[in-house]
Amino acid sequence: MGDATAASHAFARELETLAQRLRAITVAVRVGRSGAGTGVIWTGDGAVVTNAHVAARPFVEVVLEDGRRFTARVERRDPRRDLALVRIDAGVLPAAVRRDPATLRAGELLVALGNPLGVPNALSVGIAHAPVADGRHRFVQADLRLAPGNSGGPLADARGGVVGINSMVAGSLALAVPSDDVERFVRADMRGAHAA
Repeated sequence: MGDATAASHAFARELETLAQRLRAITVAVRVGRSGAGTGVIWTGDGAVVTNAHVAARPFVEVVLEDGRRFTARVERRDPRRDLALVRIDAGVLPAAVRRDPATLRAGELLVALGNPLGVPNALSVGIAHAPVADGRHRFVQADLRLAPGNSGGPLADARGGVVGINSMVAGSLALAVPSDDVERFVRADMRGAHAA
């Protein structure tokens, strides 16, 4: 019984550490008084990725973990992939560590961090449902709980490697845009792509 309790406490501490790591790269994204979602600091120069359905207006408010607030212009949207890029001028920021979603295996521990139903920095734990399949509508599928407000937040592995941006729920499964698709979206912006 003692070994099981010690293992349980160790696992809880690891989750706390993981949540702290993810909070540093996770932001709240607010649109007016009604809409709220989540975003991920993708690059240290202030590029924040969220869902297109979260950043549906030209400007959003981005709130960092330390409470600083910024009005950010939506630089680019891709409604087909449900991605949006906003940029804030906040100096050097911690950025997401990305993991290739193709390396995920079914049953692997995954976590989501976000602001579900207005609860800040809520952590949800589950598992990868299936490997990421190739095709036109690629998603990371996870058996974990998402709620309104999680949209745009990170889906990460047990080490904090972001494998996707949470987008929607299908049945009981969370669907996230794979991190390699997100990277291509952000890089297209860096090459001077125009806003959608």
